[in-house]
Amino acid sequence: MLQFPEFMSTYRFWALSSSVISISLVRFYPTLSISQSYLWTFVCAFFLHAFVWYIYGTLVYPHFVSPLRHVPSVPGGSLLNGQWRVLVKEPSGIPPRRWNNEIPNDGLLRYLHLFNRERLLLTSPQALGEVLTTKSYDFIKPKLLFAGIGQILGIGILLAEGDDHKAQRKSLMPAFHFRHIKELYPIFWSKSREMVQCIQAELEDEKSSTKDSDSDRKPHDVVEVSEWSSRATLDIIGLAGMGQDFRALQDPDNELNRVYRSVFQPDRTARILGLLQFFIPRIIIQNLPLARNRSVQAASAVARNTCRRLVEQKKRRMANKEPMDPDIISVALESGGFTDEKLVDNMMTFLAAGHETTASAFTWAVYSLSQNQDVQKRLRDEIHSHIDSLGNDKITHDVIDNMPYLHAVCQETLRLWAPVPLTIRTTAVNTSILGQYVPRGTTIIVAPWAVNHSVALWGQDADKFDPDRWMAADGQQANNAGGATSNYAFLTFLHGPRSCIGMKFAVAEFACLLAAFVGTYEFQMVDPDEEVLIKGGITARPKNGMRVVVKNVGWGS
Repeated sequence: MLQFPEFMSTYRFWALSSSVISISLVRFYPTLSISQSYLWTFVCAFFLHAFVWYIYGTLVYPHFVSPLRHVPSVPGGSLLNGQWRVLVKEPSGIPPRRWNNEIPNDGLLRYLHLFNRERLLLTSPQALGEVLTTKSYDFIKPKLLFAGIGQILGIGILLAEGDDHKAQRKSLMPAFHFRHIKELYPIFWSKSREMVQCIQAELEDEKSSTKDSDSDRKPHDVVEVSEWSSRATLDIIGLAGMGQDFRALQDPDNELNRVYRSVFQPDRTARILGLLQFFIPRIIIQNLPLARNRSVQAASAVARNTCRRLVEQKKRRMANKEPMDPDIISVALESGGFTDEKLVDNMMTFLAAGHETTASAFTWAVYSLSQNQDVQKRLRDEIHSHIDSLGNDKITHDVIDNMPYLHAVCQETLRLWAPVPLTIRTTAVNTSILGQYVPRGTTIIVAPWAVNHSVALWGQDADKFDPDRWMAADGQQANNAGGATSNYAFLTFLHGPRSCIGMKFAVAEFACLLAAFVGTYEFQMVDPDEEVLIKGGITARPKNGMRVVVKNVGWGS
């Protein structure tokens, strides 16, 4: 098999070999050089390397050399860039979801990205089992993540690999054990109540100001749930994860909330810079004198300094033998398995991974319930039968976990609208999937939006919002498989050693937020016929937010 060694595909190799060629030609074969100039000979040699690499990598390798060329592939696309145009035009996860249901395959599906770079999409439980469980450490996070998000978050459990990941996960597991998560339910419920109370206070203020300005106008109670859910989940991860109330619900303009938006909600400039990584080394992009780079660096520094201060406070409390809060970082600190900087890295990771994901799930739940009023009413009736009022501050895990239909709605939302549409792995070694040889450096796509919507795994109604698929026949005990025949059919939290360590935390938080909101309000979309556009990115959110008209139904009515 004609395949260039990996080192020959790097800028460093091109620069080094071009330098040798330039010096050799000018000194020993000047007639073959460019104007007997070291610089111009170097430039021409460098671009000749790039051209040969481009032709080989774009046209020759994927079509005539690659060992993956016989895997079922997505048809059509550009001669030079495969399906890249479709992938950037549509939100993450949508094309793989469509391809999986439309193109016959046996668990592997190949498509081509920018410069015809191969992507291998996993579609069957067997393929997913190999990559996520039995051979999980053969597949690592791409280098671009380390150079990009790793510069901001550090190498916490999300990005750690190999023995480092095993050690971090082992030290953090006690903090995410259900025995510990049970202690956090009162925090989840308290912040869920606070979110609804803040929404109600804002609505009343808007009514008063509207009445003063126009007595003939009857205002609608409109709530933008994306914004409120982001603020609520930031407060929850602050209290339950770090023992610090960020007070984003009370003050959306506080420093940490602004910092979060600067770092983790990319603007147009950030997306352009992300695209340029395919053409320009990351270190150059990071040092460009752009406002985006300066704001991200400054915001990241503020967030990290906040996390360091919290770690120092907790260490002083532990040294003084004061009672520790039941938050995740306190438990991790007591384990003794982390240096201060590793704790800071993981606090930054939880701030990112544990915030937008749950906010996204809550937003899509409100959307789905707006489109299914019968489901919304049934859920509200269950909530009211278990919780007597929003003001009840005695809500524990026993109450929330004993509402099977609430569990079913949460699970169906997480299936249909997985907050992270897809995730990427790279093969660390030459390996195989389903007996197919996969060379080192191949990009593997694990797409919850493709698997969770698979007709082969979920049936012809895979795209339908149907919480009853999670209900057992007696209507009491929830069906944890959702009717699918394999656990790998539900990919929202992944599986195996790299599965989401915060799954129980996220589901409990999500259930409390939904119980408080649905128990208080009857709601529908401002425009029931609106076509909701999906905003691309790491998490899937409505591009223009999620605005609903709410009616306070009176708790328990």
